[in-house]
Amino acid sequence: MKQLRWAILAVAFFGLLSFSVLPQSNPSFAGPQNPVEIKINPQVFDAYVGQYQPAENPDVIFSFFREADKYYVQATDQAKVEIFPLAETTFFVKQFVASVDFVPALGGKITSIVWHQNGKDYPARRISDQPAKGTSVAFTRTEAMIQMRDGVRLFTTTFTPQNQTASLPIIMERTPYGIGGFDGEYLNAAQKDLVADGYIFVFQDIRGKFGSEGQFVMVRPPRDRHDPKSVDESTDTYDTIDWLVKQVPRNNGRVGIMGVSYDGWLSTMALLEPHPALKADSPQAPVADFWMGDDFFHNGAFRQSYGHEYVKSMETSKVNEPVSLGNTDAYDWYISFKTLANLTTQLGGKFPTWNDFVAHPNHDSFWQRRDVTNYLNQVSVPTLVVGGWWDQEDLYGPLATYQALEKHDKKNVVFLVEGPWNHGGWRRTGRRLADADFGSATGKYFRKEIEAPWFAFYLKGKGNLKQAEATIFQSGTNRWMTYDSWAPHRNMQPRDLYFQANHSLSFAKPTAANSGENLDSYVSDPSNPVPYRKRPVEATYEPKGSNWYTWLAQDQRFLSDRKDVLSWETEPLKENVTITGDIIAHLFASTTGTDSDWVVKLIDVYPADDPKNSGYQLMVASEIFRGRYRKSFEKPEPIVPNQVSDYTIDLHGNDHAFLKGHRIMVQVQSSWFPLYDRNPQKFVDNIFLARESDFQTATQSIYRSLQYPSHVSVSVVMNKNN
Repeated sequence: MKQLRWAILAVAFFGLLSFSVLPQSNPSFAGPQNPVEIKINPQVFDAYVGQYQPAENPDVIFSFFREADKYYVQATDQAKVEIFPLAETTFFVKQFVASVDFVPALGGKITSIVWHQNGKDYPARRISDQPAKGTSVAFTRTEAMIQMRDGVRLFTTTFTPQNQTASLPIIMERTPYGIGGFDGEYLNAAQKDLVADGYIFVFQDIRGKFGSEGQFVMVRPPRDRHDPKSVDESTDTYDTIDWLVKQVPRNNGRVGIMGVSYDGWLSTMALLEPHPALKADSPQAPVADFWMGDDFFHNGAFRQSYGHEYVKSMETSKVNEPVSLGNTDAYDWYISFKTLANLTTQLGGKFPTWNDFVAHPNHDSFWQRRDVTNYLNQVSVPTLVVGGWWDQEDLYGPLATYQALEKHDKKNVVFLVEGPWNHGGWRRTGRRLADADFGSATGKYFRKEIEAPWFAFYLKGKGNLKQAEATIFQSGTNRWMTYDSWAPHRNMQPRDLYFQANHSLSFAKPTAANSGENLDSYVSDPSNPVPYRKRPVEATYEPKGSNWYTWLAQDQRFLSDRKDVLSWETEPLKENVTITGDIIAHLFASTTGTDSDWVVKLIDVYPADDPKNSGYQLMVASEIFRGRYRKSFEKPEPIVPNQVSDYTIDLHGNDHAFLKGHRIMVQVQSSWFPLYDRNPQKFVDNIFLARESDFQTATQSIYRSLQYPSHVSVSVVMNKNN
């Protein structure tokens, strides 16, 4: 069960280090493919002991120390990791692919290190000869198989502080990812601020996963309440809380639940039939609707590589199996199958969720039953919804969950936090993402100044809650903003960014009448789809490391030579333009085919003279839309060839300041491969069953005339100094 813990640590270390460095041309960055540990005099390591700080991310401190003849590194807010000597000044990690070189200065004193992970180098200077002092709380860990109302037992661990002097509330997390490897050391690192405040922590494997009994069902739909024997994740949460408040010694009868991603969705499900002891709930990066905009589909476009690899990992066995494509570029690996039907054949019907994808390509009752927003019709539990503007997995879910709850929030106990984060990025430092620098440790700020006080208020009656309705990080100006609603309306001016001739973009509406010249065109070829990120593309959760985690913030200039990507951009801005709230694309487009995908991206183009990121193209918002669903998500229809259609595409929103001297860019393309499957561009009943002969090239035209004014609708802050 320790394997899961090391997988978490590998992701955590990578997340801490996700700042901009150039990838190495030689991928053997962690020493030999099968490094061999050597023996050294343990006292040699004493010259390396201390703290090291990367210049690019000063919030991350590497602390190296020795315990007898064992050597360790501990990064900020992470559990310690044992390292092993490869040479006298080079050490490697066995649990995931990483290594470190200790670098001497003139005179031989070690003054810096270079940490190697995920094909990148992270230099750091020595700032202390002493390792960081630990502040860990000792916990007593107990295990239980808690029986649900239908007799199924769920594996549960409880961590009680050994220094407990009073009754404490419980904070719990339910997960399909396995809890067996969790220990007090991991808990201290992962929940430092909550641990310091004092809680009893509970973790649970959900049905059918790891140590729990029963059958696992991906995103199990809410139960039929007319059936007294029915169960779902809400009843399992209820039954667990009921057991905990009765059986865990010295709890104060108040329970909070939290979790990220699937665990965030499980936290949302706890709200459907909440136990009376549930007093605080924080769904973080929660799934809301797997078809409409979260993990598996976006507006009908299937997330092929993610869907395939995630499902294979989750449903191969009770544990989560790593999925690797070896050294093959995922772009080449997926295109080699030519069709989704061929990939389905290769899977051999072994994965229930993949079979569901094939059987339910449209937003039918199968998916509608799993749309949790259909069931959020009451608010009785204070709820803190958390999301990230660059969440590569569940960007849609937090906003949809918050908006559904807010409709019923009569007591003003539903709150939203959105930050400059990727998926779960608030659990790391949050200073940088790809090449974007947000100026401070936003994740640390959230955990210390928002999350911990919020739970303390509702579970311990501690402090005076000063939480705003919406606490939103504004990138560009890099500051936290507070609003009395989301999306805010006060001091906002609706504006439209119109596509213009010569690939320009402006707030002025086109004046030219429609003609054959007032459009831009490209040829979309399914045999040569546009990659969604710079190649080579690693497997989503490649054990050796993957750029998946930051792809939404990665520089878009890698597409500059593609003829099937159109761009329109403004002149350099004469003053800041701050866009806050919803971002909606209105695309007037035609195709020579009978089906088409449309991808729209809003991009911040940094000036050439920017001292850190010359010419950087940062995606601020983006989305894909499958054209067959322009009239109905339930009943797709062919597109009429060469007929102009109006596509409304929700890019979801952001709070971002395009700074003076920057440019605003909009891009349009018709593929995002291999994350999204290729549209055949010929209408077929079910793309999962499309044949090779169904795929065809198509000419795509984007109109920019008075009659067909393609544009992106935004809300601009009315403030000259914004």
